Amino acid sequence: MIIKAILKINPNAVVTVNGNDINTCEIEWLNGTTPISKADIEAKMAELPTAEEEATARENLKASAKAKLIAGQPLTEEEANTIVL
Repeated sequence: MIIKAILKINPNAVVTVNGNDINTCEIEWLNGTTPISKADIEAKMAELPTAEEEATARENLKASAKAKLIAGQPLTEEEANTIVL
């Protein structure tokens, strides 16, 4: 989750993270990546969906895709991705 938050802030960041707790992990910024404060990372982590929320959203997309297929309606790209990826 830490790396996911870092990449939401800076998609080009090159970083390694040892640990899962933002307060105790070691973050190594590589290839000249500008460090991001732990406070900023923690704030972004709070904005990200939990694994449960992501799973629920994916299941909802699958259900929507199935209903549209049955009804002969076009799918969004995101719905199509749930059934082919």
